[in-house]
Amino acid sequence: MHSIRHNPFRFTPGTCSTLPIAILREGDIDVSAIVDADSPILRAVRTHTQAENASSFLALNTGNSVFTVPDLDGVIVYRRTGRYAVQLGGPFAAPDAYDTLLDRFHEHVREQGLRPVGVQLQRHDAERYAARGFTVNQMGASWAVRLPEFSLRGSRFMQLRNKISRAFRNGLQVEEVPAENCREALAAIDNAWLGSKGEQARPLEFLVGQVGGDAQRHRRLFVGTIDDAPVAYISYSPVFGTRAGWMHDLSRRVPSGSPGLMEAINSFAIERFREEGVEWLHFGFTPFTGLDVSNELPGHSPAFQWLMHFLWEHGEGLYPAQTQLTYKHKWAPDATLPEYVAFDGGASLAAFAHIFRACNAF
Repeated sequence: MHSIRHNPFRFTPGTCSTLPIAILREGDIDVSAIVDADSPILRAVRTHTQAENASSFLALNTGNSVFTVPDLDGVIVYRRTGRYAVQLGGPFAAPDAYDTLLDRFHEHVREQGLRPVGVQLQRHDAERYAARGFTVNQMGASWAVRLPEFSLRGSRFMQLRNKISRAFRNGLQVEEVPAENCREALAAIDNAWLGSKGEQARPLEFLVGQVGGDAQRHRRLFVGTIDDAPVAYISYSPVFGTRAGWMHDLSRRVPSGSPGLMEAINSFAIERFREEGVEWLHFGFTPFTGLDVSNELPGHSPAFQWLMHFLWEHGEGLYPAQTQLTYKHKWAPDATLPEYVAFDGGASLAAFAHIFRACNAF
């Protein structure tokens, strides 16, 4: 997920001996305490990529809780909100630890009087949850472009090229910069962007990328300026697995800026990535998109399936899925990857709402 109203459902080897005492017992810890060079969370998302979750780096967001079990190789990342434990993806765990870790996590949260709900599950995860009696439905999809063959040539990209050219003609300059060198510029863009969303707007969290913090060293930041004034930025998070590359994550712009700012910054980043031999650019998860009955698992909820289709057509007030998908389709994605939500028992509107609550949507 990316930012408020921008994909909200979009984070080094280490050993237990390097961790704070809290991780040495079964339970959960605050991710902000251990995001360092020896982070077990970073090691887990880098190493345990069977699910091919392009948003796995969101696990390193500050504010997350992490569940671990001694002698089990893996982590589960979640946030508690109300009486729910909202889990990001499935367990990032070794194959021989995955099922046990998942079962222990469910026992753990239920003992605390919480109901587990999983979001941004990949097919690999969804099948394991369904086997445990969870109701699993497709909630949307993520999108990815293969970069070695990518080109903006041809008639299909004519409008995109025109928008990019217009931004550069208006004086846009793009640089890749360390986040610590431009805190004031980023804050100015953030404040202008959030102010344009209305009095009730809140910056989203959890399933949205971050800029700053200890995990920033692993991200990449591209900033656009016009006449030396900051006007937009895009943060990219690393993606691991067979589609390794970068994810177009948090992106913001000043509302009065030139048309084509985001497209121009992304095109600049794409050329940089292609020069480096990067294979994939991911555009992250967009709820209510890519829905297809063939993606549903046995035992899914027809009512919840209907709701996702309804929100695709009429859910602009909840999340502008059509607008977001229009932007992603500009880049002609090569891969569409279904993503799932899993409910403990039957599909629940309360659990669904608490996913948004965990994201600070309300």
